[in-house]
Amino acid sequence: MEFIRSEDIKGLANPGVVSRQLLNPDNSTSERVTITEVHLEIGAVQPRHTHDASEQIWYATKGCGKLLLADDKEMEFRAGDVVRFADKDVHGLKNDGDSEFVYISVTAPPIHFGYAYKGA
Repeated sequence: MEFIRSEDIKGLANPGVVSRQLLNPDNSTSERVTITEVHLEIGAVQPRHTHDASEQIWYATKGCGKLLLADDKEMEFRAGDVVRFADKDVHGLKNDGDSEFVYISVTAPPIHFGYAYKGA
């Protein structure tokens, strides 16, 4: 069993975005998943990107925004919605709502997301 205390959860940050690394290679021996809680301030953007060998599932828990997809497509994403991205699917997020946007991300197999954050 692994038990992770709240004070041991590291936050990674970019302008307007904080990603709380709930379960990741730094605090867990899991070889199956990474779990993060991501907070975006109003107007914040996570640019379009892909993951070559991992799928992601996002569960929106607060706010509304736009998924940034391939071919410059966008799709509404709001609290209660779930989206799954397969390996290599283009995805990103823009908080164009009027409050903080929060989602939980489950990534399998695990990824260490430090490379994507300036504050890592």
